[in-house]
Amino acid sequence: MSKNTVTDKTGRFSERKPKAQALSRRGPNSPTPDKGDTKHGILSTLGPGLIAGAADDDPSGIATYSQIGAQYGYSMLWSMVLTYPLMAAIQEISAQIGRVTGHGIAGNLRRFYSPWLLYPIVGIMVVANIINLGADIGAMGDAAHLLINGPSLLYAALFATLCVILEIVSPYDKYARYLKWLCLTLFAYVATVFVIHVPWKTVLISTFVPSLHLNVTFATSLVAVLGTTISPYLFFWQAEEEVELERANPKEFPLKSRPAGAKAQFHRIRVDTYSGMAISNLIAYLIIVSTAASLHAHGITNIQSSTQAAEALRPIAGRFASTVFAVGIIGTGMLAVPVFAGSAAYAIGESLKWPVGLNRSPLQARGFYTVIALSTVLGLCLCFLKVDPIKALFWSAVLNGVAAGPIMLVMMLMGANKRVMGQFTLPFYLKALGWAGTCAMLAAAIALFATWGKS
Repeated sequence: MSKNTVTDKTGRFSERKPKAQALSRRGPNSPTPDKGDTKHGILSTLGPGLIAGAADDDPSGIATYSQIGAQYGYSMLWSMVLTYPLMAAIQEISAQIGRVTGHGIAGNLRRFYSPWLLYPIVGIMVVANIINLGADIGAMGDAAHLLINGPSLLYAALFATLCVILEIVSPYDKYARYLKWLCLTLFAYVATVFVIHVPWKTVLISTFVPSLHLNVTFATSLVAVLGTTISPYLFFWQAEEEVELERANPKEFPLKSRPAGAKAQFHRIRVDTYSGMAISNLIAYLIIVSTAASLHAHGITNIQSSTQAAEALRPIAGRFASTVFAVGIIGTGMLAVPVFAGSAAYAIGESLKWPVGLNRSPLQARGFYTVIALSTVLGLCLCFLKVDPIKALFWSAVLNGVAAGPIMLVMMLMGANKRVMGQFTLPFYLKALGWAGTCAMLAAAIALFATWGKS
């Protein structure tokens, strides 16, 4: 048996990189944040969960939340409370699958399930990702135009190019730190709330008293919110980033084959994931509040993009609120575009047994980095082809909402499967929350189709 292989408890052999190769994309003195401690500071403790949560509030998400606030006012704030434990649980499940098995969602689907299940799931996720990439890149270009004038398409192309270069050239540990610092741009939306008059009593009531409407418009909007908040690409990304953390440290192995330290790893994952998802939902909540208090309250109920929301804020809340909103779009776009492209590359690469990972050099993972570049270019092409970004954006959110249920169903079965997870099958609380989230996503999709049938 090769010295670069280890045997897990299922008797399967898995490839291990020699130490020199493991460090090829990271410096020899780089921190190893998967130790589960905080000696390197809070940014070392918070990692994949924080980035996934922040990427969830991408420009397309901002547009969806802005439209919800403008159209429905405060009446859908309860959905943010409902989705928090569900999205946090499914992201924790994703992270545990990656850390326990040493493979992402697609990798485990390929190893343990039928190709007839693998390829449709990966295909739906990749198509939705490319549409979201186009919407996000276009929104970043429009936001730059709003701030400094100039050609939006040129700015969009520059942002897309910069994202690809950073993702390919930067060593993983440095790149992950860049993404973490970009998370701070989310707090632009905290600042926006403080320059708008908000009736907090009404907000509080709407937060905890659900308001439901039995019509196709509301059902479609609810599925779009769920698809934006609980998104399949985040499942794939967070599982793979746990694999990246393990591979970046030559002393670490998948927990399935080396159970030592599992308690500390699961604690780190839990803190990271629940913190990241809390920030994500708080920002989404504040975007709905700010657009409801400013746009909906002044009769503006049809916001079709994140940049239109920023422009609409200017005469109502002042230039400061509009500028901060636009800066947040660019910052979150710079964070989300690599996550969309990266999750697509991980899914395709693992499905086809390619070498994958941001820890690898471009020569070691040509196919992986090619997918990153190609998916970003395809997204950019949507901007130049004048594809209606609003319809593409909204329906990609709906597609995510419809696709999330079946993918979550497969993940729940995967997490309970001892062939996949060994001794680390999901604990009861994750099973309960995970199945609740799965049922909620499936029920919302079924309700959507039912209302379409009656319309």
